[in-house]
Amino acid sequence: MISTWSRRAAMLAAGATLSLLVGCGASTTVSGLKPSRIISFGDAFSDVGQHGGMKYTVNDNSVNNWVNTVANGFGLSITPSSVGGTGYAQGLARVNTSTNAAGISGTPSVSQQIDAFLAVDNFGPSDVVLINGGVSDIVAEMNAVNAGVQTTAQMQTNVQQAGRDLAALVVRLVGSGANYVVVLGTYNLGQTPWATATGKNALLTSTSTLFNDAMLVPIVSMGKNVLYVDAAYYLNLVSNPLSAPAYGLSNATTPVCTSVDYGTGIGLGTGQVSSLLCTLNTIVNGANIASYAFADELYFTPAVQRLFGNYAYSRLRTRW
Repeated sequence: MISTWSRRAAMLAAGATLSLLVGCGASTTVSGLKPSRIISFGDAFSDVGQHGGMKYTVNDNSVNNWVNTVANGFGLSITPSSVGGTGYAQGLARVNTSTNAAGISGTPSVSQQIDAFLAVDNFGPSDVVLINGGVSDIVAEMNAVNAGVQTTAQMQTNVQQAGRDLAALVVRLVGSGANYVVVLGTYNLGQTPWATATGKNALLTSTSTLFNDAMLVPIVSMGKNVLYVDAAYYLNLVSNPLSAPAYGLSNATTPVCTSVDYGTGIGLGTGQVSSLLCTLNTIVNGANIASYAFADELYFTPAVQRLFGNYAYSRLRTRW
């Protein structure tokens, strides 16, 4: 698995990523960008606490989300839009439909999150915008396959369209005045405990790649304003049992949380562990959360969130 994703990283470096970084004057020296605000749109991976401050991780009162980590790197803070902040990302949100990962309507899509921001605010010249998507779309499409209402081919076609839709939102952000846009696709869902538990590792890996590739193609020429951070490559290394120890993690296969949600949870069905409900009181007995990669079957622990946040911050600082 590592070699596969290493080859993918090399291809991205030779193609889309270099187009985004080098083609428009990227530098290897740390720049003087001083953002006035961090603004975020996306799904549970980027949700900074829309639900009463709870996030999709172990809620241990630490800096436990990558968006917060990036903001803190610049000496800034970001709070959820539900309390008047600029963190619009919402758990279970899909790219372009308000029917969420669990099949429930009413969750603002990434597109609707942008609508909500632009209805009350504008992008400033030094604002940094973070946007991600794809996880919830893949979960929803996989659920439809498991329910027997569509084929895997249909799922992958729909996921590719969602990737193109996310790219269109990136174009929209730049067209609306965003000068610095950091875009992530989905991380590799084939490397999650969910994929292993359902035996769908290969299918979810290929589907994750299809989403990201479909997203990248329309934005490769936007390097002046857009930075692609390859969450799939980085988090695949962090969460792979063979390479996780290099990042200080000894368990990259099982979730550390035990907090069962008997409602819709994280979109995988009822009665599943949900990190949104997870605190230090609802973890595996005797577990050291700093050594685990996954909080639940989809989402990451604070340790991994911080690792990725520092990686994204470094990439951002190098780029601009």
